[in-house]
Amino acid sequence: MRIARFAFGGEVRYGVVDSPGRESADDELQVAELAGHPFGAADSIRFTGARYPVADVRLLAPVLPSKVVAIGKNYAAHAREMGGEPPAEPVLFLKPSTSVSGPVDAIVRPTHLSKRVDYEGELAVVIGRVCRDVPAERAAESIFGYTCANDVTARDLQASDGQWTRAKGFDTFCPLGPWIETELDPADLALTTTVNGEVRQQSRTSLLLHHVPELVSYVTAVMTLLPGDVLLTGTPDGVGQLERGDQVSVTIEGIGTLSNRVVDSG
Repeated sequence: MRIARFAFGGEVRYGVVDSPGRESADDELQVAELAGHPFGAADSIRFTGARYPVADVRLLAPVLPSKVVAIGKNYAAHAREMGGEPPAEPVLFLKPSTSVSGPVDAIVRPTHLSKRVDYEGELAVVIGRVCRDVPAERAAESIFGYTCANDVTARDLQASDGQWTRAKGFDTFCPLGPWIETELDPADLALTTTVNGEVRQQSRTSLLLHHVPELVSYVTAVMTLLPGDVLLTGTPDGVGQLERGDQVSVTIEGIGTLSNRVVDSG
């Protein structure tokens, strides 16, 4: 099930994205509106009966997390392209909730502070329940679903600051979307990042050094995760610079494509 958060008629709503005539590849995607918030008990989710063509609504970030917990250097090839060896344990950092943006929002380069802003396509895990000290073998019970993410990074600030908060924390530096896929096995999914249609990153989640169940367990040993919190699982090799006017897209098998235009501040 694909859960979307969208704006229509001046209101923010949630819905399930589907195609009414599944046998026809030409059917236009629609969103069936949900009553209330989707993070309740499964048997409490109900539909209002309203349906809208996806083309007629504005897709928003599919979730507004209390925090975004991200994992650094979780693909061996990316760790090496950044000049280091793969870490023995997951490397944690946080992105503020205000960095989250949606699938049609612009990525804003803070040109008054940074001269190099990079893309980093990633699989994102959306947490579905309050969880703490979760064993890896029970991690799936705490996961609501998965979406595409771009861990946008001011690379020059990351190098000069010696830590990552400013480089990763600007507004618009965490695009998420286009929706949350709730029925997905994350173990081996194709991930592709393109800039202006040119492939820049191409990998599979099977190459993650630390896989989703291990990451959920590792993070929840440190902090409590709340419904709607987001866990970014790391980016593969091929990261690179974004320029004004670029269209950067992250596609993950079984989910869809997150695509954002790049603009400059000011």
